[in-house]
Amino acid sequence: MSLLLRSTARNVLKYSAHPTLASNIGCQRIGCYRSFLNLFGKSKATHSEGGLFFPFSQSPFPAVRARGDAIRSLAPCPVCPSDGHAHKVNLSLVKYECPDCGWPSHCSKEHWEMDEEHNKYCSRLRQVNEDDHDLRSGRKMHEFQLPGPQAYEEAISFSNWDLFWYTRGFPSMDTERSRRHASKLLTYPLTIGSVLHQNSGLTLNNQRVTLEGSRSLAALRTILHVPPGAPDTEEAGVLKPQIRIFILGARAESSLPPHVWEQLCMLFPSCNFHLFFIGPQVSLPKQVNQPVPQSSSSPLSNTTQQTEVNAEEASEYVPNIYEPPTPKPIARLKRTRSSIQLYGVPSYTIPYSPQLTITGIQANYSEVHPQFQETFDPYTDAFFLFSPGFGFPSMASLSELDGKPLLQIASPSEWGAVVPAMLATRCAIFVTGFSPVDVERDIRSLEVAPDVMVGGCRF
Repeated sequence: MSLLLRSTARNVLKYSAHPTLASNIGCQRIGCYRSFLNLFGKSKATHSEGGLFFPFSQSPFPAVRARGDAIRSLAPCPVCPSDGHAHKVNLSLVKYECPDCGWPSHCSKEHWEMDEEHNKYCSRLRQVNEDDHDLRSGRKMHEFQLPGPQAYEEAISFSNWDLFWYTRGFPSMDTERSRRHASKLLTYPLTIGSVLHQNSGLTLNNQRVTLEGSRSLAALRTILHVPPGAPDTEEAGVLKPQIRIFILGARAESSLPPHVWEQLCMLFPSCNFHLFFIGPQVSLPKQVNQPVPQSSSSPLSNTTQQTEVNAEEASEYVPNIYEPPTPKPIARLKRTRSSIQLYGVPSYTIPYSPQLTITGIQANYSEVHPQFQETFDPYTDAFFLFSPGFGFPSMASLSELDGKPLLQIASPSEWGAVVPAMLATRCAIFVTGFSPVDVERDIRSLEVAPDVMVGGCRF
């Protein structure tokens, strides 16, 4: 049994976008992508001729403007604490939008001119600004055209994103923006796939995996892959047991469309996967709307409906710096069924394809662990925790000794009861982080967490 801590797929596949501060002339135009047969046509887009750069307050999209309003209401000016002048509280919040990146960055133009640190990440902020507007532009996103099954004689490379896209048959990624869009969409399934696959870059030779971690991966790969020389096809997996992937603390992961997660199945053609999204912020399918009788319509009811629509638009971006909001409900597919009778908590199951089943459980893992604890097998089961924040202070639990916030890994309402339960299963646990600093923080928290060293497990 081992606990592997690794960065996200962007780091696993060694892809790094090169930030460039594009001008309005050089920035990506919306609607410029055309297929060979549509050479003289023009794709429909919301802003077919305009650039992608907008200050947040001038964005044509309400969600981006709402994000700017949230930043202005929460973020303090980075120069004010180092400035010798006294400031009122309302003046220390960011009000001035950087003309280069469009983000609210400082309380005034004077402080923006004084701040030399802002230049270090201004170009990256501009990239985010333009990428967000490009995603909402209405153009046809060829980056999201995902390929189908992989031919069994064609090997997949995980050396970097470009080689992966080429060996998997993705459309050509001609710009850095296209690469960022595609890698962002595939980060979660490719993190799992690039770690578990036999062509993974995590090996003993390059010291990116420990001996214990190698044993855990070897056990999983005996089921994930067919014997050497045998065709790795769907027919070869008829007698294979199902592979279960438990994604704990899921939030954005649970809101991805199932066809994106199906790309994981394309990496292992002979395997059947069952993905479990478990966490208090898991997205659930939309409720089935009841038809409203036509006779009940009235000017008052119309006004009420319009008020509800306006309120929904206003709350499209809900800032919460401590606990991000639960993603919006996901689309209810034809085969979606409720699983509340099985797990006793809000949940659903989607048998999306013969190779992929998805279950979402909106609860802390400690609430449903007893239903799984007798069924775990290190050869077929694995846990993935995407940036769980073990080393961050808890916002819900305080120490009984000094009254200070506990670390989240020790908090009984967060990961305190979850980590020991996972370790007791003897299954592989993979933890990612936003950065090397984030990973190091989580590792240090494991060394001081109570009830973590179970059965002589090593980290």
